[in-house]
Amino acid sequence: MFGFFSNSIENLKKTVSKTAQALIGNVVDTVAEEEEFSEFVLDDMEDLLISADLGVTYAAELVDKLRSQDKIKPSQVKNYLREQFTQVLNDAGSNRLNFSENALNIYFIAGVNGVGKTTLIGKLAYKFKQEGKRVLVAAADTFRAAAEEQLDIWSKRAGADIVRRDKADPASVVFEAIQKARNENYDVILVDTAGRLQNKYNLMEELSKIKSVIDKNAPEALRECILVLDANTGQNGLQQAKVFKDAVALTSVALTKLDGSAKGAIVLAIAKEMNLPVKLIGIGEKMEDLKEFNSSDFIEALFN
Repeated sequence: MFGFFSNSIENLKKTVSKTAQALIGNVVDTVAEEEEFSEFVLDDMEDLLISADLGVTYAAELVDKLRSQDKIKPSQVKNYLREQFTQVLNDAGSNRLNFSENALNIYFIAGVNGVGKTTLIGKLAYKFKQEGKRVLVAAADTFRAAAEEQLDIWSKRAGADIVRRDKADPASVVFEAIQKARNENYDVILVDTAGRLQNKYNLMEELSKIKSVIDKNAPEALRECILVLDANTGQNGLQQAKVFKDAVALTSVALTKLDGSAKGAIVLAIAKEMNLPVKLIGIGEKMEDLKEFNSSDFIEALFN
């Protein structure tokens, strides 16, 4: 599944080059020449990790581990970080997007407005279509007419069908999509949802209601609850993840706009603090610029 997502390490290195410099290069350059880990050196290292958007808690934990040992020297800090980051990504779970052949597959897509959610749905629809799957998009962000219009354009571009009902109850749109998919033998439903954080209670209620419709009418078909995050939001992405995790049982993260971002360390912060794996990354504007995330390739690109 999704073999066409594979991308070369060289392309990935370019994509994460700014993150690699902020997260690895700056730290290594600062401490590698030191003989021992003094408090001054450790404090510097912690500040650099935090400024690279690794998160205060995780950065402190990494530095505290060095503080309480005497085997690892500053010259070995690159290998130390590599081992720690690899472990965190592995612990978060598989990067493979769940999919079942000869069955209905529902993907619940969540995220705040402006993170590239609609674009990601269009690209994901295109990828499934390239695999020969029948794809149906459920436009369940019915509050914003522009959202539905944009989704309609992306669906047509991808060759997918769409269920949209302007100003209708979002849960009813998803219910209709499930009935249509069952009756007409679709392979995939991609559910777009609202992302208005201004009123957190209303948003959670709406998302929970949609989730209940899926749980009631097609519980066996729900493959993923994917949170879409803009790579440039850095630590704000963690706050967004916490809100959405309260509303729905998130299973994974899709990271958009990773190309050119220096804040790709959010991949590690999310894995560490939310125990969620990144499964998809957006690295450009074209339909083909949605890739399946691979932990070992990401580590390789960061450290080499």
